[in-house]
Amino acid sequence: MFAKSFDTFCPMGPHVVPASLVPDPQHLRLRTQLNGHTVQDGNTADMVFSVAELIAHISQGTTLHPGTVILTGTPAGVGYARDPPRMLQAGDEVTCQIEGIGTLSNQVDLER
Repeated sequence: MFAKSFDTFCPMGPHVVPASLVPDPQHLRLRTQLNGHTVQDGNTADMVFSVAELIAHISQGTTLHPGTVILTGTPAGVGYARDPPRMLQAGDEVTCQIEGIGTLSNQVDLER
């Protein structure tokens, strides 16, 4: 969670989707595009730990309330693991899509 907790590093929205609208969280396609090019394309079926396992584990030490957001890993293709590494630059547009839920696009801005 540390890497997702820096200011401006965790865009979400514009809505949080209730679990009742997600029939099976273990069968969702996740895709990330960088400037229109697909850089990540995976499925929640490939998660090391299922959503149910994560909730069970986290709830042993943390109270989970309705609306709690749990941040997990990401599909293969992250920038630092590429050859050569590809870090986000000012002006890049990142688009993340979760099948059946929606799409979120953001433009990378200079750090201030």
